[in-house]
Amino acid sequence: MIHEELQRMERLTGQVSRKLQELEQDNHSLQEEVFVLRTKLEEKERMLEDFKNQIKIAKLVNSLPAEDMESAELREKINNYIKEIDNIIAYLSE
Repeated sequence: MIHEELQRMERLTGQVSRKLQELEQDNHSLQEEVFVLRTKLEEKERMLEDFKNQIKIAKLVNSLPAEDMESAELREKINNYIKEIDNIIAYLSE
């Protein structure tokens, strides 16, 4: 009787041990997934901030008076810089 009870306890201990290992593996996998998702979220937030800055710059450029030739040239240069920055961001995002 005690021997049977001891065997039953050993089986239960083995089951608990296996379940604990499974849960530890699941926990580790979930922690890795959270890390990856946080990294992606941070990257998306950076891209959003870059996009907001581009909009601000574009609004600033569009608000410049185009009365004389220098203003038009300045606006064109700034637009070209914005395009270059966009290309660099796209390249770095790959």
